[in-house]
Amino acid sequence: MLQGILGQINGLLPSTGLNTAQSGAINQLTQNGQAGNPYAPQVGNVASTLLNGGGATNQAGAVNQAYQQYYNATNPLASNTNYNPYDTPGFKQALDTMIADTTNSVNGSFAAAGRDFSGMNSQTLGRGIAQGVAPTIAAQYNQNVQNQQGAAGNLYNAGNTTAGLQTGLTQQDLANRTQGVATANDALTAQNWGPNQVLQAQQYLQSIPQANLAGLAQIGIPIAGLGSQSSGTSNTTNQMSGAQQFATILQGLGSLMPKGPMNLNFGG
Repeated sequence: MLQGILGQINGLLPSTGLNTAQSGAINQLTQNGQAGNPYAPQVGNVASTLLNGGGATNQAGAVNQAYQQYYNATNPLASNTNYNPYDTPGFKQALDTMIADTTNSVNGSFAAAGRDFSGMNSQTLGRGIAQGVAPTIAAQYNQNVQNQQGAAGNLYNAGNTTAGLQTGLTQQDLANRTQGVATANDALTAQNWGPNQVLQAQQYLQSIPQANLAGLAQIGIPIAGLGSQSSGTSNTTNQMSGAQQFATILQGLGSLMPKGPMNLNFGG
């Protein structure tokens, strides 16, 4: 039986090398590795872009320009503290029209009654003009104040908004550069992918035959060592019993068999 086992092991020795499928796979891995990672240039470009900020601050100039235009248009009103209604464009013309209308209305009424140019005529005219002009002047004054304060507030808010936008762009630029450091490592990994693939394929060329030979050696070496075995430098010879030797052989055979229950019947 042992001679039969050794004969089968001897027949298996040529098959410890690579089979066709394994050789094809290793050759393909080698070719892929020699060709390099096809995405390495794109990863490198992304890393370079991020390390340069990723264009986060490209719109900073446009933001500043928009604020400057708004400032130039708003600042004259925001900085104007002259609330005099008569300096408001169109106010004097509107006031003159109101006074003329009031005068014509009051004088016409007294003329129709034959009392024009009377004391009551003058008194009524003065009151009519005052009642119409005073609220108009006060309203225009208040409106001028409101317009100036509103423009100043809007200008302040626009400055804060612009500062916030610029800060956000700067922070995004910094975040992109930080991400670029990590992406640069990915780019190096992509560049080294090809050589690593070649090295892995070469390791397969060695490890697969070695593993196959090791499996056969677990069976063949115990059989070849049947008889007496010694260990160390002692002059004492340690003998293995036949049962121990056969158990060692079975252990080697078991390493080559498919996983699962194995029933051995030795006749009793």
